[in-house]
Amino acid sequence: MSILARVSVQPAGQPVPSVPSVQTGPPGPTAVPVGGLRDRLCDAATRVIADEGWARVTMARLADEVGVSRQTVYNEIGTKSDLAEAVVLRELDRFLAGVVRSFDENPDDLVQAIRDSARRVLKYARNNALLHAIVSATHGADTELLPLLTTHAESLLVAAKVVVGERVSSYRIDLPPDRLDAAIDMVVRVVLSHVMQPTADPASTADDIAWVAAKVLG
Repeated sequence: MSILARVSVQPAGQPVPSVPSVQTGPPGPTAVPVGGLRDRLCDAATRVIADEGWARVTMARLADEVGVSRQTVYNEIGTKSDLAEAVVLRELDRFLAGVVRSFDENPDDLVQAIRDSARRVLKYARNNALLHAIVSATHGADTELLPLLTTHAESLLVAAKVVVGERVSSYRIDLPPDRLDAAIDMVVRVVLSHVMQPTADPASTADDIAWVAAKVLG
């Protein structure tokens, strides 16, 4: 099960945006197993985005790549905007898997867990072809993808903050809940900003983020 799928509600009680659930009904006119169809469609979309850009992604092309009908693609994904969100949130799930691993490996040292998480995320981002395509001027800047990481990144931020908040809750921290929420929000936003516009190598940036976190968390 994905990281996002395990998160059911936000702290405020609102549903957390997540990768839409896979259909469980009978297969459509093709013989493709429904359980893997969404991932296969997202894989195909990711390849096209990385190689040619978002503008070259069409539902008809995805249907051909995966070997299903175009209607099956619409039934599984929805609109092209829905596809953009599905691709970005699936990639977020992979980033968050690294974050969870870092916290699990540092159960007694919150600052080290934050350092490890930031380093792992930034290292993964540095070598991520999809992310590079999204932020590049030729492949992503004028598409539906880039705003999902910038001006319309609320779904991404909420999901990331919930996952980080769940992990942080297992540490002893002398902060009132509202200040702790603010600290988590700050760290998540700083990491995202360095994902989008790195200024140094992942290890150095992670050290800086951990230093700030240590000051805030006391």
